[in-house]
Amino acid sequence: MRIGVVVNPIAGLGGRVGLKGTDGKVEEARARGAEPRAPDRARRALDALFARAPETDVVTWGEPMGADVTRAAGFDPTVLGSPAGSETAAADTRAAVQAFAEEDVDLVLFVGGDGTAADVAEALAEDGVPMLGVPAGVKVYSSVFAVSPEDAAAIAATFTRVEEREVMDIDEDAYREGEVHPELRAVARVPVAENLQSSKQTGGGSVEALAEGIAEDVREGVTYVLGPGSTLAAVKRALGFEGSPLGVDVWRDGEVIVRDGTEAEILDALGAENVVVVSPIGGQGFVLGRGNPQLSPTVVRQCDLRIVASRAKLDDLGVLRVDTDDPDLDADLRGWTRVRVGRFEQRMMEIV
Repeated sequence: MRIGVVVNPIAGLGGRVGLKGTDGKVEEARARGAEPRAPDRARRALDALFARAPETDVVTWGEPMGADVTRAAGFDPTVLGSPAGSETAAADTRAAVQAFAEEDVDLVLFVGGDGTAADVAEALAEDGVPMLGVPAGVKVYSSVFAVSPEDAAAIAATFTRVEEREVMDIDEDAYREGEVHPELRAVARVPVAENLQSSKQTGGGSVEALAEGIAEDVREGVTYVLGPGSTLAAVKRALGFEGSPLGVDVWRDGEVIVRDGTEAEILDALGAENVVVVSPIGGQGFVLGRGNPQLSPTVVRQCDLRIVASRAKLDDLGVLRVDTDDPDLDADLRGWTRVRVGRFEQRMMEIV
């Protein structure tokens, strides 16, 4: 098996500092103290791949697009080229992937988000080489990604068939203003596997009763960390304020403490008792790790987790998922949990 590995080193950089994406925001993200996410995600995937298939022949691109992290995992890769400048760009991803295809790789394993997926798919459009994503972006709408880095490794090491799946992307500037308009960018060949995420779907149905029930149950002195999405937007309105539709807001005792907060701002606002409220992404089931990286492992560990969703959304989901960048926390969260679906009603769902 020959695999081409390419890492978008800035993917997900803007997530925990509240930028909801990195397109055009790299310098601002760094100024806010953002730490790279993609290299750690890449290392997790490659460590797992080396444990399963150390004989894999790996080709990659020069730093910071894969060479060092591939060697650190134990492989002796062939480095086919390097980025053109000091800052990586989409053209570097496309150049790397085209070089991989010329080397007859069996799979391109990329680390990034939807924009990276679109670049990889464009580069492979004429070659028919399958691709597989290790999710590292803030928004991951495409169905070409494994559920986790470890799942990506397992799929890469064992797949025998491929199928066509969607590459989706959105306008990040519109996303920051609260508008979500997913656009089909490509149809790509992807390994057939169970642990691939679905394309993002838009949820429907009324959540007013659910939101009112949550508002009635708030307790004095408790800090509520309210995640993004339309369900939580209804909860925020029920609490008496218009929240950031795709950001994380912090509310306590009738007052908005933080609006559209970064990880650091959320941590500063936490009190003695804290509750984080999130809703799964429709069609995918992620409650943490997609669209809300501000809710970092450090934040989550200081809060009680509450999951809310409409019945219609849960009817389309077999299970819930988490992908927090902290495997130990993911393991702690897995298992059966209660999801609030109405003013009083709850449903048991499994986090896997």
